[in-house]
Amino acid sequence: MKWARVAAIVFLVVVSAACLLADFVAPAPYSHQFRDVPDAAPSRQHLLGTDDLGRDRFSRLLYGTRVSLLLAPAAALLSSLLAALIGGTAGFVGGWLQRSVMAATDLFLSLPWLFLLITVRALLPLNVAPITSVLITFALLGCLGWAAAARVICADARTLGSSDFMLLARASGSSGFRLLWRHLLPNLKPILFAQFWISIPVFILTEANLGILGLGVAEPLPSWGSLLRELESFSAFSGHPWQFVPLILFIVVVSCFHLALQKQELSA
Repeated sequence: MKWARVAAIVFLVVVSAACLLADFVAPAPYSHQFRDVPDAAPSRQHLLGTDDLGRDRFSRLLYGTRVSLLLAPAAALLSSLLAALIGGTAGFVGGWLQRSVMAATDLFLSLPWLFLLITVRALLPLNVAPITSVLITFALLGCLGWAAAARVICADARTLGSSDFMLLARASGSSGFRLLWRHLLPNLKPILFAQFWISIPVFILTEANLGILGLGVAEPLPSWGSLLRELESFSAFSGHPWQFVPLILFIVVVSCFHLALQKQELSA
């Protein structure tokens, strides 16, 4: 299955490049309305047709994909850093701190994570600028998505803390922050990278769920959630098959992330 992993990485690179160059690739701005052709079928000018407001679907797909592919890794990086800070410190110190952090993560993970995220997002202002809504959505994802990774990192940090090279570092005079920063954290990089890569498709899926519920990225800025929300209409199932392109791309991209992750695990 090596060819499948290579193909997944190539596909992600191509999609990411197309989205980063959306300003040049897209035939129109994502908010521009072609008022004379609302809800039009695909044509040479509009490759995926237009929505009910006359906005080009292909342009909105490019910009919406760019939002997810840029901000989901940023949220994953934030959650991984929080997990490294909390879980790594707890595993390194041990004792009552480790027990307290593990109890907190158990309580945090016992809560319905998606409903907690929906509740927190619903408490925040909904009538905000699109860019602000993007930052709020993915900042929440990063701040609320650290618990599961923190447990894994805490267990690894505890194991590394009693390893021979750590005992040798202590014997050579290293202690405290220097021992944590110079010896423990560098050896946690593989597990941190794995947790970071795993979190990206999770955050993409979560943002899509929020967008479908109307709690994600604000209009007119598109996201995968808002694009998939259009499938709630029965008309999508009756004569408008091109509306399923965002859903197909969404499934393929998330699947490619999992295939690429398998490649990283095997190479490690």
